[in-house]
Amino acid sequence: MNTKVNICGVELKNPVMTASGTFGSGREFSEFIDLNKLGAVVVKGVADKPWNGNPAPRIAEVYGGMLNSVGLQNPGVDYFIENDIPFLRQFNTKIIVNVCGHSIEEYTNVVKKLQGQDVDLLELNISCPNVSEGGMAFGTNPCMVEKVVNEVKKVADKPLIVKLSPNVTDITEIARAAVGGGADSLSLINTLTGMKIDIYRRQPVLYRKIGGMSGPAVKPVAVRMVYQVCKAVDVPVIGMGGISNAEDALEFIMAGATGVSIGTANFINPRATVETVEGIEEYMRKYNVNDLSEIRGIID
Repeated sequence: MNTKVNICGVELKNPVMTASGTFGSGREFSEFIDLNKLGAVVVKGVADKPWNGNPAPRIAEVYGGMLNSVGLQNPGVDYFIENDIPFLRQFNTKIIVNVCGHSIEEYTNVVKKLQGQDVDLLELNISCPNVSEGGMAFGTNPCMVEKVVNEVKKVADKPLIVKLSPNVTDITEIARAAVGGGADSLSLINTLTGMKIDIYRRQPVLYRKIGGMSGPAVKPVAVRMVYQVCKAVDVPVIGMGGISNAEDALEFIMAGATGVSIGTANFINPRATVETVEGIEEYMRKYNVNDLSEIRGIID
């Protein structure tokens, strides 16, 4: 039974990884799960300098999921290189660095600093909806997507995954633009934009009013978009959006995804990732699936 997958020449022991922004750099979760069992750890977004994020309140629970407007708070790439890479290298798992920025220059600054560092893949976050400058403009305009990917690709010495926003008219148009700019792989979906109002205070629950929605309720949208993108482009796709268990993960794989990322479920169940790995293995044994390639993309 083979659970290994290959993303841009990097072999993962299984397709299950964490979704950026829900797992930090794995330090806290390592007290609950064995990081050695994961295909990869995708770290929280890293910027060229520390970001404070948005003012509170910036998290809200909603029916079927949650809203966040954390604003990509992070200590910056220098801290990440000094502290988080050495921590993660204690484990037999791949490291994927999520890169964020307010401008093309900020993106390229981070990627330049990561040149020669002991990480495996880069994930370019052009799609996060809770950054007031740049994020949406990059992720929703095909011409800008192609431009930023092209500029980052010039300075990247690792394979480049581009993370797509679902808040667009045609996800396949954005996917093609990213691949046209040089993306080696795509990941999707990032959060859907949402809002919650406190009817007693007569105010939005989030300080920034609008946030990114994630959790089980977004899964059908995510599966549909992953299916469409897998049909539209010929690069490995990492599917995410509402995955809580192996059944959810297998939907994405059957839709065409090579890998899957688990995000919001980590907040509810810190063991969601390893339980998903175990569940996929159990499914493969039960239904005589020798290799995940046998069921990947089986939907016409």
